[in-house]
Amino acid sequence: MSRAMRRHKKFQIPMLRTARPAPAAPTQARSTERRAKLLKAGRLLFGKKGYEATSIGEITSRAGAASGAFYQYFSSKQQFLIALMNELIERLSRLDLRPKPGGNMRTSLRRFLAAAFRVDSAYYGVVRAWQEAVLTDRDLGRMQRKIELWTQARVLGVLERLRQHPNALSGRDLPTFAPMMDRHFWSLLARGSSLTPRQFSREVKVAADVIYHYLFGDPRSK
Repeated sequence: MSRAMRRHKKFQIPMLRTARPAPAAPTQARSTERRAKLLKAGRLLFGKKGYEATSIGEITSRAGAASGAFYQYFSSKQQFLIALMNELIERLSRLDLRPKPGGNMRTSLRRFLAAAFRVDSAYYGVVRAWQEAVLTDRDLGRMQRKIELWTQARVLGVLERLRQHPNALSGRDLPTFAPMMDRHFWSLLARGSSLTPRQFSREVKVAADVIYHYLFGDPRSK
């Protein structure tokens, strides 16, 4: 088993939970649909207004539900945000983080990151709200540390795979570089809802180029 695989096994997918249990998941199709509409409304409102400025009443109104419907599925706005983050984490866990070999490495990295970020596009507002809430909520702060350990290990795994490329530079400090890039990725996700598609694409390209230059150097200097 490779070092990257052992590290990934050590940091399992974080499942976020509050001390107060959530109401039982709905089993009827109509209730499941109503819950999904609430979550979708939250994603949109968090992207536009952030966490503190979004009220439960606004979420239910946007979802076309009665004001009391929210508490049939969530005990608090914090628990609602955690449910959204769990959805995002599940999506992240399904990402194929194996860069495709062959061709121009810089172009391949840009395509790889662009595809990864497209998977998360519906959750940019959730990340914005999460990062805002973490600043004042200790429970969420503890959960954030678990998330960071997991995502940093995944980023490091990608970098270690790239280092196996015959043109990769030796002597790079990947355990230090991986958390730096991971923090940048989360920051970019949090700002995603406020950027135009063109702006976001440009930032993704810059991030890919940073990785390329760190691991492969500038071919013009060779």
